[in-house]
Amino acid sequence: MNYFPFKYEEPLFRPPSEAYSLILQITGGCSWNECAFCEMYSSKTFKIKPFELVKKEIESVSGFRFNKVFLADGDAMVLSANKLLKILREIKNKLPGVRRISIYARPSDFLKKSAEELKELKSAGLDLAYVGIESGDDEVLKNVNKGETSNTTLEGLLKAKDAGIKLSVMILNGLGGKELTVQHAVNSAVLLNKLQPEFLSTLVLSFPYGEEHFKKRYAGNFTALNKLELINEIGILLQHTELKQTVFRSDHASNYLVLKGILSKDKENLLNKINFVLQNPDKANLREEYMRGL
Repeated sequence: MNYFPFKYEEPLFRPPSEAYSLILQITGGCSWNECAFCEMYSSKTFKIKPFELVKKEIESVSGFRFNKVFLADGDAMVLSANKLLKILREIKNKLPGVRRISIYARPSDFLKKSAEELKELKSAGLDLAYVGIESGDDEVLKNVNKGETSNTTLEGLLKAKDAGIKLSVMILNGLGGKELTVQHAVNSAVLLNKLQPEFLSTLVLSFPYGEEHFKKRYAGNFTALNKLELINEIGILLQHTELKQTVFRSDHASNYLVLKGILSKDKENLLNKINFVLQNPDKANLREEYMRGL
């Protein structure tokens, strides 16, 4: 339920950790909106909300107290640095209690901004970017029409990190199907090792319009993984990670097996849980299908 004096343009999405944040829609939809696996913004045409309207919405909630603000929609970071700076400064001026501002972004959004602009955004309050990197494997990225490569992903996100912006990245479990499952997992780990993100999560590939609809958009052969194969793929991913202090979460509603820990401190324990499930599927405590969701 929306208790605020402004209306959201539905559908509205936000990361699970932003459940208690003020959600500001500074853009509508996704500027790319061509990924084979994503239907989140298929009903929307990308648009930029006028600053004066954003300003009025911020002013309308100035009597509330918020610790966190999340900037939506799909890749709000696509806005120019000047437009983002005006919004960030307005938030800081009208909502002084805010301690964290976060945003959805694509790696290319960072590449299009200078190092100085990114540092300005950080200084103005942009603390965290959520990025669906999906895979570190170029063949998988090409097949799903991500519009990024492993190199552009690494270059863009390291540029953000150099500016002091923290990263919460997501890998999409099962994205390469049975055909590419190993290289998807291994090359994703290779990318993560170079990136060393502050936060990492995995979600399971879903088919909201059916598997055949996805296959028509996927540029290659695709055979969906079953639940044990999906869990095995996570094991391959974790086995090849060499992360120093990354908070790992595989607890989204789409996941069959809930996993939480710090990588690499909890790596062995997480792998032991995965191996137990693979060796004892009848004893595993997995989510039932009716409990899963997007």
